[in-house]
Amino acid sequence: MRPVVGITAGFDPDRTRAVLHRGYPAAIAAAGGLPVVLPPLDPVLAPGAAEAIDGLMLSGGPDLDPVYFGAEPRGSRTICPERDRFELALLEQVVGRDKPILAICRGVQVLNVFAGGDLYQDLNREYPRALQHEQEAPDWYGTHKVRLVPGSLVARIYGCEELRVNTFHHQALRRVAPGFRASAHAADGVVEAVEAVDRGFVVGVQWHPERMWERDDRQLRLFRAFVAACTGRRGTE
Repeated sequence: MRPVVGITAGFDPDRTRAVLHRGYPAAIAAAGGLPVVLPPLDPVLAPGAAEAIDGLMLSGGPDLDPVYFGAEPRGSRTICPERDRFELALLEQVVGRDKPILAICRGVQVLNVFAGGDLYQDLNREYPRALQHEQEAPDWYGTHKVRLVPGSLVARIYGCEELRVNTFHHQALRRVAPGFRASAHAADGVVEAVEAVDRGFVVGVQWHPERMWERDDRQLRLFRAFVAACTGRRGTE
């Protein structure tokens, strides 16, 4: 039986529909999982959602409200309060059950803040040496390199120490949360991936592999490793 992977979604601009880029569920399905979309729900439903899934993918989307890392808005853009509340509540439940997590773009930022880290609210304002992290090239195209830390889980998954990735973010991790380590950086020093130190599969990446995997087979390796971890977790219940 395929492991069930919950994937968080957002709202459209009119806030009348839940939306999710097709690449997320397609990648999970291609990697052997059964994707289930989780729109922004009432946080009281987080325990039931966490119990029903074998692993959680936090997808990309708008900025996390800086109130969650003790800051006033200084460069943050669109936020979605309902999504923030639900995802943080869901993370608490999933982490408490020690289930695998894969966090992408906004997702890695939410994961880092949840665990006690913080963010650059706007790289152009707060990180003068930043590369262009909001590309205008096609979304499947890798526009800058990241260096993967040798021996890290991310490096072992990808089987290399350097990778070209796409980039669609103006925020980034500043202080990496306790219990995590940075496992990839861009040439400008921006953290591009993190992983939990003493837990099971808990990985976050700043790029968007869900938009690259159909053209770059290496990007599917991340989803396969995540689904394999979900499969293993399912077998322990």
